Amino acid sequence: MGGPFAARKHEKGDLFSRIGAFLVEQGLSPEPAHYTFAYDILANPDGAIAQAVARLTDGGFRLSRSDIEKLGGTVHLGATTTLAEPRRTSRERPSAAEDEAAKLVEATQAQVDGFTTMMREMQDETRDFGRDLAQSAAAIGASDSADAAAGTGLDEIARVAGTMLTRIRDAETRLARATHEADTLRAKLAEAHDTARRDALTGLPNRRAFDEAFAQRRERDGPFCLAICDIDRFKRINDAHGHQIGDRVLSAVGRALGEECREHFVVRHGGEEFAVLLHGITLADAAMHLDGARNVIANKRFRLREGDQPLGQVTLSIGVTAVHADELIDAAFERADRLLYTAKSEGRDRVCAA
Repeated sequence: MGGPFAARKHEKGDLFSRIGAFLVEQGLSPEPAHYTFAYDILANPDGAIAQAVARLTDGGFRLSRSDIEKLGGTVHLGATTTLAEPRRTSRERPSAAEDEAAKLVEATQAQVDGFTTMMREMQDETRDFGRDLAQSAAAIGASDSADAAAGTGLDEIARVAGTMLTRIRDAETRLARATHEADTLRAKLAEAHDTARRDALTGLPNRRAFDEAFAQRRERDGPFCLAICDIDRFKRINDAHGHQIGDRVLSAVGRALGEECREHFVVRHGGEEFAVLLHGITLADAAMHLDGARNVIANKRFRLREGDQPLGQVTLSIGVTAVHADELIDAAFERADRLLYTAKSEGRDRVCAA
């Protein structure tokens, strides 16, 4: 799936017309700096900047101001500049929780390697022990006929028995250690699995968990609906009160949405965006249920903890769609995303379903 830029990257035609179309699509005014940025991309479609833009706009996304500035461009804000608000996508750097999960997986992999080495050593030693035992038995048989009077056979039996006890005790110790390693490994793998699929800020499952749940859905549990919920004008909250307050709002909205949709699968999908996979419910009922959750959040009275000052109303825009049988997640998500932006364009604080 590609964005408008990706679809047109190698298209022949008038370069200047394509530059104009690019500026319109990305919400950039016809300033010289914006024109230069577009020219650098479209005149060299195989260059590093063009490829980065193709990745960022894949799926129909528009560039944000931070995207353009990171790519070396300059943004001039004016009446005709309408850049997209920054939004989290799968292309962003993994969160701290995801980094920690990767470290846990790496550590457990090292333990797996150590555990495998230990078991291989025990197998090798067992083979050696069997060979030594066979050789000792042959030696005892030979000594019984030649040296029975001198008790050589009994001495050999005693030596072999002592060796057997020593090796058995050593094997028991190694097996106990291996069992402990296996238990530790199992616990760490469970921790890594949970950490990799949970958002550290809200405690909700994350995008990875959502993708897995969507892929594992079964027809007999259906029908299914997919909703995308976005906090309206969240950037204003961060700009006015700081990211710490913004994080508290995200946590509060996540808790409320999780509680109102507790029978369904609610995740923080990224940034100020939440996704809900609703099962066993029609589209009409899903829209009604989500509108109730939206109303609960809109009626909450958020206040600043430090001075007990009112924060103002926090609202959600929601796009919800029915998921077709055997439908891929990208197709359903793109449809729900379009509905979300319809809800935004129609005034926000509403549910748009189709």
